[in-house]
This record gives sequence, structure tokens and C-alpha cells, in this order.
Amino acid sequence: MRLRLLSSVLLALAAVVSSSTRATAAQGFGHAAVVAMQSARTTDLVLLDAGYDGGLRVGMVCHVTRGALSVGDVLLVELRPTAAAALILSLAPNQAILSGDRIAVKVLKS
Repeated sequence: MRLRLLSSVLLALAAVVSSSTRATAAQGFGHAAVVAMQSARTTDLVLLDAGYDGGLRVGMVCHVTRGALSVGDVLLVELRPTAAAALILSLAPNQAILSGDRIAVKVLKS
């Protein structure tokens, strides 16, 4: 089952990387936009238009927003230089992650 999920992630990422035209430098380090949602057999994948070159790393938890609205949280599970895939950890009540939503890496304040 894990192998099928990973295969789905890699195929979805390949599609995003090949069609991505945005420059990650304009978004800021640790930020990205949702470009698509990909349904997989066990879960939905959130595809992002920034990756390793934009400061994202596997295992990071990111907060999803739409303007001032808090949408939810995702976990980065696969990266390429200019694209990433994430799994949904939580959603705000009556919300769904949509193309165009923004993500930012969550940081702990000390």
C-alpha cells in the first residue's frame, strides 16, 4: 500500500514539475501555492509549485491559507527542486484545500 502511494506521489509530482512555470524565488523561502489536488487510492495529495529550491523539506508541516482564512495543515512527503507533494493532516470545519491556496512552513516560537 505504501509503495502504491509513493508511486502516485511521484507520478503527480512529475506532472507538476513538467508543467510548472512559476518562479519560486518570487514566492519567498518556505512558501508555495497549491497547484492541484491529486486523488490517490488511500488519500488525497496536495501538489505545490515550490520544492527543495524554495526551502521546503520532507517532514515539514505547513499551514494552508486562502487570503485571511485558515484552511488546514499539510505534511510534505515528497520533493523535487521546484515542486512538492503533501498529505493533508487537518482541515478547518467546512473547508477543502483548493488550487491557488497558499502554504507556509509552520515554525515553533521559542
